[in-house]
Amino acid sequence: MWPMMRRCVGTWPRRWLVAVTLLLGAASAFIPDRSFAELSDPVQSLMSVTVPLLGILLIADLRRAPGTGLVASLPAAVLVAAAIGGYGVLVCALMTGGSWRDTPVVILGGVLVQVLAQLVGTGMALLLRSPWLAFPATFLPFVLWLALDDGSARAWLTPYETARHLLSGHMTQQAWLQWLAVFALWGIALNAAGAAAFAARRRDGGGSARGTPAGSLQSGHAGRNEG
Repeated sequence: MWPMMRRCVGTWPRRWLVAVTLLLGAASAFIPDRSFAELSDPVQSLMSVTVPLLGILLIADLRRAPGTGLVASLPAAVLVAAAIGGYGVLVCALMTGGSWRDTPVVILGGVLVQVLAQLVGTGMALLLRSPWLAFPATFLPFVLWLALDDGSARAWLTPYETARHLLSGHMTQQAWLQWLAVFALWGIALNAAGAAAFAARRRDGGGSARGTPAGSLQSGHAGRNEG
């Protein structure tokens, strides 16, 4: 798992991506006289836009390194996202000039927001072959949020609505159930479908690769028999 986490920042473009993500969070924290929860919303929300790219690039590595396991890649992606969420918490703690009300829920919410954003990225990357398609696809949950007029449907189906509840700190029992439903849809089901599609493509690719030498060998035997 640790090698996979290092791979997330293993190249300069990826380090720049992490730097841009952290700078987005820091820049959005310069709002005077805001409470911890009021700062957390823009800080965590802005960082969650670019976080999925890290997961997408990590999944892209699986295609270039067939021996790399998906089982190690997903937890590594989640831990990187959680670390970024923790950074956002630290930034908000340093810049808060108002109330600290509901801080424990908001801290947990900041981490959960980044984890789910990352899992949307890995899920789209597993389903789609191209990272250039996977990243725009991570905006589909937000497009769904825009398309739904009903606030209740948004809360049960879209990550953005549940993120707003988490980062406000006002989480009722129903709000937690809604978050679990959204996580099951976009975090678990999406990645399960993507993993199945990825495994099927890998089997097909492996089968064709293994079939080529075997076919050549059989053709050679046939030619010698005819001779």
